[in-house]
This record gives sequence, C-alpha cells and structure tokens, in this order.
Amino acid sequence: MDTRTKRMRFRAWHRGFKEMDLILGSFADRRLKTLNADELDQFEAILAEEDGPLYHWITGKVEMPSAFETPIMAEIRDFSTLADTLSDGRSG
Repeated sequence: MDTRTKRMRFRAWHRGFKEMDLILGSFADRRLKTLNADELDQFEAILAEEDGPLYHWITGKVEMPSAFETPIMAEIRDFSTLADTLSDGRSG
C-alpha cells in the first residue's frame, strides 16, 4: 500500500464516530487495494466529509447531495446495508 492509501485507511478507521469507523474502515479493508485512481479520489472526498451528515447520507436518513452520488458511495451504502442485515441476522 502506498502512502496515500495508508493515510486513507487510517482515516477510514479513525473517524471519531464509531458507526462510521465500522462502515468506512471495513469498506477500506475490503476495497482500498482494488480501487482505481478515480475511485480513490471519490473515496478521499467521502473521507473529507463530516461524520454526522455522511452517516445520514449513507443510511438514507437524509437526501445525499448530488456531488456524492458516485459509484463508490453506492458501494459504501450497499456495504453498510449488507453489514446491517448480517448483524441483524446474528442477533435474532
């Protein structure tokens, strides 16, 4: 992993908002090594956002600004939904 992706992985896991640590950190662990340059740029822009609004966009509680309606954000939303589904299945 190069310096940029290492920095992004660290930022994904150290958000200051536990739910976002889990969503973005887990996503980074699974996908960061395979992202192309455009996808890395998209993910970096997502990481630059504040946790509160970002969490609400990912969970669908608030409409996402069109600038963030990217393929990577769609993957993160799908990843988050899948993780929630698996978590609910184990707890019940």
